[in-house]
Amino acid sequence: MTLPIWAAVACALAQAPVDPFPDRLEGLKLAKPEDGVDAPSTQPPAGAVVLFDGKSLDGWVHRNGGKPGAWKLATGGALQVVPGTSDLLSKFQIDGPVRLHVEFRTPYMPGDKGQGRGNSGVYLQGRYEVQVLDSYGIDKPGEGDCGGIYGIAKPLVNACKAPATWQAYDIDFEPPVFAEGKKVAPGMISVRLNGVVIHDKVIITKDNTTSGLGGDPSTPGPLLLQDHGNPAQYRNIWLVKKKEK
Repeated sequence: MTLPIWAAVACALAQAPVDPFPDRLEGLKLAKPEDGVDAPSTQPPAGAVVLFDGKSLDGWVHRNGGKPGAWKLATGGALQVVPGTSDLLSKFQIDGPVRLHVEFRTPYMPGDKGQGRGNSGVYLQGRYEVQVLDSYGIDKPGEGDCGGIYGIAKPLVNACKAPATWQAYDIDFEPPVFAEGKKVAPGMISVRLNGVVIHDKVIITKDNTTSGLGGDPSTPGPLLLQDHGNPAQYRNIWLVKKKEK
């Protein structure tokens, strides 16, 4: 049976893939116009360790089996999560204090709620997660919202931009200090989201956060980018090593 033209068009539209990063966010009212403006992209300073430059995944492997990175290299130098492929781990190992810069954006998923809206995460040493999520407009964000140090601390304020908008984390991380197998000083994390302080010298109270790599917390670990089933994007990932105290 041949479908009428209107029915064929409707069927094609229903089957067309939805763009997770549309130019216009239909149905979303911005609190401020700048909430829909990309955060400035900060280029790595001299001496920085560039983990992702927008061109190659040579410095990354997958969590399950160590296979070469297979996430999507998207337009504009972005790296997009391919759901179901597993987390990505940097080959570079974080073995001391660092300042980490990560730019990200969450997909626009108006039909989903809570942890289902653009979920991903940035794990320092593969153990301590700073959450990535569409938490735009939430009055009082919790530990599981964007900017939360998962299971440890909620952000001081909600500094999120709208979904599909580029945002930036600047994270100062000091791993825990061990001597003769015993922890003599806890780790510490400070975070700026889009230039706003959302964590100031938060003490790391756990040896591993949910879905982290775990293992011996006295050993170095990679930067982990989480595959939580949503096509979040990352770009311009670099870090600067800091002097031990």
